Amino acid sequence: MTGLSREIISLMVMEFGTREVLAKLSDPYWFQALGCVLGFDWHSSGVTTTVCGAIKEGLKGLEPELGLFVAGGKGKVSRRTPDEILQHAERHSIGADPTALVYASRMSAKVDNTAVQDGYQLYHHVFIFDKSGDWAVVQQGMNESNRWARRYHWLSSGVQDFVCEPHAAVCSDARGQLVLNMVAREAEDSRKTSAALASEPPDKLAREIERMQELSLAKHHAVLVSDLNPRSLGRILLKAYERKPENFRQLLEIQGVGPKSVRALAMIADLVYGAPASTRDPAKFSFAHGGKDGHPYPVDRRNYDRSIEVMKKAVERARVGDREKVDALRRLSRFYEF
Repeated sequence: MTGLSREIISLMVMEFGTREVLAKLSDPYWFQALGCVLGFDWHSSGVTTTVCGAIKEGLKGLEPELGLFVAGGKGKVSRRTPDEILQHAERHSIGADPTALVYASRMSAKVDNTAVQDGYQLYHHVFIFDKSGDWAVVQQGMNESNRWARRYHWLSSGVQDFVCEPHAAVCSDARGQLVLNMVAREAEDSRKTSAALASEPPDKLAREIERMQELSLAKHHAVLVSDLNPRSLGRILLKAYERKPENFRQLLEIQGVGPKSVRALAMIADLVYGAPASTRDPAKFSFAHGGKDGHPYPVDRRNYDRSIEVMKKAVERARVGDREKVDALRRLSRFYEF
């Protein structure tokens, strides 16, 4: 898998450039297809970690030539992503600002672990970037109750705002029944109110939480307060109060602000100030080009035509004769012998 992924990614970079490779990795259907080509089971959650691991290992030593870099991985390796980004930047003199790349890596993980509370805990994070500063993220979470996995794809060119519809795709077999989605477009009021509340004295917020816990809410209410402890949240709320974030993105940037802090602020914003949080699951089922019915978005003709052109070139190359095919593979293998 490492050898084949090396050849595929190298050829794609030479033919189409690093931006196209990043765009393809952010497409869950293409990513899944790549896993099948590499020989992994299409229906296994392990395809994410295995494909990313094969690409990272396969491109080792080729980074300066291809201008494509891979950082992160599964478990403890994922926490080394910022250091690996900085190491690549130092060794290969990339033109992009490495601190901006580290920020993108951290924020994409923070969003999917904290701002999107869909029941999936992240355990895999891979950050792929090029010398120009374009990047893609492939990360995966696991639902401990049903043991299902969910994959999150990001692409830098599609991120206008880290906290408003930032995903290229969220790939899942099922939609969650109890979700808090603070990066939904319709959650703008909730984001603004939550950030404003974070600048309020912590004791005032603690009283609001205690008051809410006395309410009798419907069991299906999107944001649950039963597991919120206003006293244990005090330290984090104090840190937020001292920082006084101007917006929701700055609130997420604060170290220690996690799911419970965000949930508490969203609950107060909803029940006290009438700024409802979104319960829409971010998982999408039509990622590549949109749908003719406009869901999840209208067909992007320009992107569709580009995909056709990419596939057309691939098919044309596949039509070469057996002798030419063997010679082409031999020339490609010699490319790495030195």
